[in-house]
Amino acid sequence: MELLRTPRLLLRHWEEPDLPAFFDLYSRDDVMRWLGPHPRRALATLDEARERMDRWHDRERAIDPPLGLWAIVPLLSGTGPGQPVGTIPLVPLSDADGPTGLVEIGWHLHPRHQGQGFATEAAGAILAAAAKAGIGQVLALTDLDNAPSQAVAARLGMRDEGTTDRWFGLTSRQFRRTITIGGDGA
Repeated sequence: MELLRTPRLLLRHWEEPDLPAFFDLYSRDDVMRWLGPHPRRALATLDEARERMDRWHDRERAIDPPLGLWAIVPLLSGTGPGQPVGTIPLVPLSDADGPTGLVEIGWHLHPRHQGQGFATEAAGAILAAAAKAGIGQVLALTDLDNAPSQAVAARLGMRDEGTTDRWFGLTSRQFRRTITIGGDGA
């Protein structure tokens, strides 16, 4: 399912033919070192990648767009979409007490495609879609030492709220974007 397009990107669900690109992204220690609770571990096999993608599809069936785990697909000049190079999750957040009513945005990008503005462009488009859908607040959570991800949050106009231990059993830096009625202010 396609969610939206930006000048350079298509955001859509991950699909079965994307499995090699999905595995290439999530089998990298330099990507996985930032993602999820500890112990963090890169995917080791295509079967693990298929199982993770299937779990993502199951999760997406329980939520409505713009919520989802969106593949970032560059639009290639003259040839249409290329292969996915990352993911923009926009997902409901739960803490130790259960669902919180809050939504988290994130960005996972293949190292070969970092530094090109893809994460900022894709996340900005997702935040605009969240605003249109009436989502009032979106959080981004980063590792304390993930300066590149914190810079993306700042470029998106997200307010740095400092550190928190609330999510995933980790100490994270929390950023918040509050969407105002009639707009999407910070």
